[in-house]
Amino acid sequence: MDYLRILVEILFGFLALFLLTKFLGKTQITQITAFDFISALVLGELVGNALYDNEIGILKVGFSVIVWGVLIYTTEILTEKFKGTRALLEGKPSLIIHKGKINRDALKQCNLDINQMQHLLRAKDVFSIQDVEYAVLETDGTVSVMKKPAQQNATKADLNIPLKPVPLPMTLISDGEILKDNLKETGYDESWLTQQLKFQEINEVNQVLYAEYKEGEPLFVLPF
Repeated sequence: MDYLRILVEILFGFLALFLLTKFLGKTQITQITAFDFISALVLGELVGNALYDNEIGILKVGFSVIVWGVLIYTTEILTEKFKGTRALLEGKPSLIIHKGKINRDALKQCNLDINQMQHLLRAKDVFSIQDVEYAVLETDGTVSVMKKPAQQNATKADLNIPLKPVPLPMTLISDGEILKDNLKETGYDESWLTQQLKFQEINEVNQVLYAEYKEGEPLFVLPF
């Protein structure tokens, strides 16, 4: 009898979640925000936990799913009708790179460090911060990138012209700390790095937010 009850509740829960997903629309998956993600987890827990509780029947499961679905739908309506609620309920995009410079305040507000930002940029095929004019952290956690004009034009170069291999940029300093493995990979030592910083009137490594080495180019430095 218990197996029959569990089977009926599973089928009911599956059907309820399926209908609710269709009702709420595709934005729950394609443009998921942190709030949407948590809402989906809670909704799954409401159905999942009910399967292991003998005292909870189909009516209680259905009631929970309907109430939670109404709350999510109400939230979606509020964000559509009242623009002022969007920042509170869905968050807002953050400009983390502005005119080629890292916006440290925006990074702090988003709890994002340099390494995480680089990871997001690499996902967009951007391996050097120097190539970025603007970068926006979207509400779904992805980053939108506008490259500098020189980089945009380079992507439109004539394919018949043989291209030189592009050296991979190496991060040498991140958040005031030297990345020794990367520095060793370049073939230089800390004394060379210190000298390069002094050329740019920087005396201490802890004064540097980010430093990047690219073969054949001057050291790119962003101070704190």
